[in-house]
Order: sequence, then C-alpha cells, then structure tokens
Amino acid sequence: MLSSVLSRSDCADCRFCCSFRRKSLWETPLFDEETVGKLRSLYPDAHFKPRGDAFTIDIDDQYRTDDSEEEALCPFNKNGCILGADLKPFDCSIWPLRVMRYNGGLAICLTPTCPVISGKPLSVMQELADGEVGDKIAAYAELHPFIIKDYKEGFPVLRVI
Repeated sequence: MLSSVLSRSDCADCRFCCSFRRKSLWETPLFDEETVGKLRSLYPDAHFKPRGDAFTIDIDDQYRTDDSEEEALCPFNKNGCILGADLKPFDCSIWPLRVMRYNGGLAICLTPTCPVISGKPLSVMQELADGEVGDKIAAYAELHPFIIKDYKEGFPVLRVI
C-alpha cells in the first residue's frame, strides 16, 4: 500500500518494523480470529495471544534477557515477510502509519522511527495520508476498530479522521 515511498527491498533489507523491543510490544501487528485460524494451520510453530478483540504474535519466548531494549523478530519474517496479501496484517501493510486515538477522535499518525521514511520530507507521508491511502486506512479502521492504538507522544499527526 505504501510502495510509492517504501520498496520491498528497502523493507526486506531493514526489517526494523519486523522486530520488537520488549518496551514496544504494543506495536506488534494485530490479526482477526479468522486469519489466526488460517495461520495456525499453515504455521503451527507460530504462537498468538489475545489482545483486546484481536490477536497478536506471541514472541515472549524469543527474549533471552530482561532488557527492555532487546529485540525479537516476527516469526513471519524470513528475509522479508512470508505472508501473502490475504494473511498479512493491515498494521504491517500501512507501517509506519498508524491509526490512533487523538483528541477524542481518530488520526492517521506517523511512527517516527522508520529509518527509510525518516530520510524523506514529512510532506511525502502527508500526501499519502490526505489521499486515497488515507481514505483506505480510515475505512479499514471503521470496520476493524481493533487496529486503533492509543496516541503516543512524538508521533506526527498527518490527518484527523
């Protein structure tokens, strides 16, 4: 969905968004129950845990220390995401964008830590959020409110929806 600003090779080379520090587990992607059922059949070694009205990957057993900075890789990343478009979480499809609760409503915000996007002008992401990509994100969030996250200080608000 963000191929105009992020190439597959950029993402596969980096993998920043596919690894999670203990302190950033709120960022792990969310799946609906139907998708988790399919993933459990296809990838029996992958583990999931409930989070609100959805499920997320359970990577707790991948951490070897108590260090909040230690990272664990998503089980579906093998030199890039192995999930097809029908199984890939929407969170992953739109990263580094996030739908967040903001000032009593919702906003499309930018995760400020993506190494590739941080090298681009903010206006590039603003255009995406204001256009068709933002419209698709807003529509998905309306149908799947489990993807909505709490606002985090420092995340630029690109569009209030």
